[in-house]
Amino acid sequence: MDDNSSKSDVQKAEDLKIQANDAFKANKFAQAIDLYSQAIELNSSNAVYWANRAFAHTKLEEYGSAVQDATKAIEVDPKYSKGYYRRGAAYLAMGKFKEALKDFQQVKRICPNDPDATRKLKECEKAVQKIRFEEAISVGHTETRSIADSIDYHTIEVEPQYTGARIDGDAVTLDFVKQMLDDFKKQKCIHKRYAFQIVLQARDLFRSMPSLVDVNVPNSGHFTVCGDVHGQFFDLLNIFELNGLPSEENPYLFNGDFVDRGSFSLEVILTLFAFKCLYPRAMYLARGNHESKSMNKIYGFEGEVKSKLNDTFIELFAEVFCCLPLAHVINNKVFVVHGGLFSVDGVKLSDIRAIDRFREPPEEGLMCEILWSDPQPQLGRGPSKRGVGLSFGADVTKRFLQDNNLELLVRSHEVKDEGYEIEHDGKLITVFSAPNYCDQMGNKGAFIRFTAPELKPDIVTFSAVPHPDVKPMAYANNFLRMFQ
Repeated sequence: MDDNSSKSDVQKAEDLKIQANDAFKANKFAQAIDLYSQAIELNSSNAVYWANRAFAHTKLEEYGSAVQDATKAIEVDPKYSKGYYRRGAAYLAMGKFKEALKDFQQVKRICPNDPDATRKLKECEKAVQKIRFEEAISVGHTETRSIADSIDYHTIEVEPQYTGARIDGDAVTLDFVKQMLDDFKKQKCIHKRYAFQIVLQARDLFRSMPSLVDVNVPNSGHFTVCGDVHGQFFDLLNIFELNGLPSEENPYLFNGDFVDRGSFSLEVILTLFAFKCLYPRAMYLARGNHESKSMNKIYGFEGEVKSKLNDTFIELFAEVFCCLPLAHVINNKVFVVHGGLFSVDGVKLSDIRAIDRFREPPEEGLMCEILWSDPQPQLGRGPSKRGVGLSFGADVTKRFLQDNNLELLVRSHEVKDEGYEIEHDGKLITVFSAPNYCDQMGNKGAFIRFTAPELKPDIVTFSAVPHPDVKPMAYANNFLRMFQ
């Protein structure tokens, strides 16, 4: 008799858990989820399997699924502290500090003498107190003042000892940008006068653009679409090495999530904004879900800006991110958006053009779904594994494209092993441009080159390049780092 067939389901489930744990340690989180799922099928009354799968979901930023699994672990065993711990960590990653606090309080009740639980509870209490304080002082501000309108970069003096890149006058030049990139490679920051100039000029350009931007590529011309970069500046430079610097003849669209997680987010955003100032018609930028105050507060951009520049820039970037367009259409054929499609059928391009985007992302509606949604293999629509937005099937993609006379949907927002994935009968491509994401995922990066008039996607993949010894999440919320 085969040895495996003689084992009980409980024993088989334990074997699968061991394999899943090994996959997790090797950063193969999707494989770990699959193995934990098999273990759960054999023995669904083991809270450990649910909690472990929740942790793997957290690593893939599938926080909605993590909350569901951790809740199931708690239902199976209400005294299992790891269930509350995993759910609290997932809530924390979603910026839901108050819900996280309740779970860590429960961990403390179950394990009153655990010093780790005590430390994390204290950090969570501090985070919630800070949020309450910020909410209290923001009450009564009926009109939002513009920080940008209060800054005049012309009045900022550049000290004689400053040796970095300089802008003479009001125009960003290619020589300046190249010098700035060299400074960034050496981990030097540009003077705040020039940083203000770049960000303010980029803001003026974004404010003048519609929420849905039409991109026209002339016949025989090409156009490159990149996905998430997430503060991986040295990989961004590698894209330019492989595909050429942005120029009028070599235009780019970067499809959101420029910042957070990677610890060179300021260098990335200043580079992209500088190229926008230099070539307004050859550098397009779309907002991602990480171009928001709540994400930047948790995942590192706010801390990085504070460390490298000052608090005024934190407010300024938050304001400029609210000016970024939400979607692009290339030659009336290719629809490009950071996240995905919508919870209702019948959404037209005119509806997207009509979105009032000058705000922090809402928790529901078209703007939220554009930034957060993901494709799913099943038809129809389903709940989001992230806990925000939704999942949509091939039929939803097909109807949206048909309704708007489009041929292809390109989106980003998800790590892919090969840097890209083609789904939904070839009608949807995910492109992700941050290789070896967070220095641990081992994925490739990719970008897509389109040549007019056919606009057939030519996908180029690439591997990560070395970067200075600054770890991802180095500037992230202290509390969040405790769970990495």
